[in-house]
Parts: sequence; structure tokens; C-alpha cells
Amino acid sequence: MHFNFDFSAAQVLWTLTFAALLVLLVVLLGRDRAQRFPWFTASIALMGVLLLTTQVLLSKMSRFTGTEVFLILSNLEVVVSLLVLVELARRSFRGVSRLGWIIGTLVIVGVGAAVLVFWGQWPAWKTLTAASELATIRLMDLAVDKGILFSSIATVELGLLITLLGRRFGAGWHSHAQRIAIGLSTAALAQLTLRESLQAIGTRTHIHTQADYDRVMDLRDKLIHGNNAVYLCVLAWWIACMWFDEPGAASAAEAETETAEGEAVGSEGLEAVEESEPHPRSAGTDAHN
Repeated sequence: MHFNFDFSAAQVLWTLTFAALLVLLVVLLGRDRAQRFPWFTASIALMGVLLLTTQVLLSKMSRFTGTEVFLILSNLEVVVSLLVLVELARRSFRGVSRLGWIIGTLVIVGVGAAVLVFWGQWPAWKTLTAASELATIRLMDLAVDKGILFSSIATVELGLLITLLGRRFGAGWHSHAQRIAIGLSTAALAQLTLRESLQAIGTRTHIHTQADYDRVMDLRDKLIHGNNAVYLCVLAWWIACMWFDEPGAASAAEAETETAEGEAVGSEGLEAVEESEPHPRSAGTDAHN
């Protein structure tokens, strides 16, 4: 008996990724992680909307409208990803002084800006300022491209800082903030590797025949599938990590419960003592009688 599956690798990866995003959202909301990491939760939800839009809605829209919708959502995803980095930094470096925050921010932004300037080509200024709808699309696409690059570089930098210094300032190896940062850094490294690989293929490959073109496109598809597979593994990592509590969370909760119970017992005992003691006025009245 032979089984025929009419699903491509891209369709299988899309289905698994979308399902993993939904499961991660359920874990974040059900385990009360969304309250601690609201921007991370928003980024996961937005990624699900972006995947659903590209797979379902874009095929039913005109090409121009679909491109605009995709670029708007992609730009929004870039902004949210930067807010996620701020959220993780605040969670991981609570004990850092203001000077340390300023120095760390300048280093991360400076390195990211340098990479942004020297990695990749920038279009001509006339192309960006041309008064046409196509120029607007190009400007939005440029913002997405450079925004993803800057976010990826900043994510790798922040992930290294949290891994090396997070334990000193409150984000230990098993903390949720550090595990989120590790996952984001892994996905960012895969994204940067894919970017460099595609640029190398585009600049160093010479296509002369249809067979050359098919071989290049097949290699491109495999690289994209590999990047998507890495992101799927990162989602699985987050699901497992977000399900379990951080080390010490249970003992801290038990300590808070015991403290609350002790305070309640103490207040009840104090009330009982006050009720058993005679009131000064009534004691004086009894003595007079």
C-alpha cells in the first residue's frame, strides 16, 4: 500500500508553525506568562496573524493591495520585536544602574546601526522620494528589510548580554526571560545566516540555462525551509520552557502563602486577646460597684 501526500514542505512547515504559535499562546495565557511578558505575547499573536494573512488572505486580494497589507503587518512586527527586546532587558537587568543602562543601550544601538549601514545596499534617494505608489511600496519594503536586520543584530547582542550577565542581575539560566532571549537569538542567527546565504547566491551565481535557474531556486527554497524549521524548533522550546515555572517560583509562592497565613493567624489572635481583656471603663465600673 502506497500513501500519497499532496502537501509540500512549505505547507507542512506552515501548518506546524501556525499550530505551534497557537499552542504557545495558550501556554502564555493559561500559565499567566502573558502578564509578565505582554509584548512577547503580542509578538507571538502578531506572527500568527501575519502567517494567516500571507497564507489565506493575500491569495484573495489584488497583488498591490496584498503587498501593502503584508508590508504594514511586517513593519508592525518589527516595532513589536523591538519592544520585546526592551521588555526582556528590563526583566533581566533590574539591578543595573542608570549609567549601565545608558552604556548598554548605546553599545547595542551603535553596533546595530553600523551593521545596518554597511550590510546590504541602499536604494537611490530619488527612488525613495519619488511621488508614486510604487515608491511608497519600496519605502515600506526598505523599512521592513532594514528593520528586520537591525532587530536581528540587537537580538543577538541582547541575548549574549543576558546569557553572560543576566544571572548577576536577576535573570538566571532557568529564568523565563533568559529562555525567551535564547530562543530569539537562535531565530535571529538563523535569519542572518539565511540573509547572507541568499545574498551570496544572488551575487556569485551565474545562470546560463534553465537547469541552472532551477538548481538555484531549489537551493533557495531549501535554505528558507531550513530557516522555518529552526523557528519551529524555537517555538517548541518556548512551549516547553513557558509551561514550567521558574526555579524558586513555587517556594516563593509557598513563602508568600505562609506569610499571609501567619499574618491572618496573628490578627485573629490579637482580636481574641482584645476581646478577652476587660474594657477600662467597664473594669472601673465593676470596681466601684
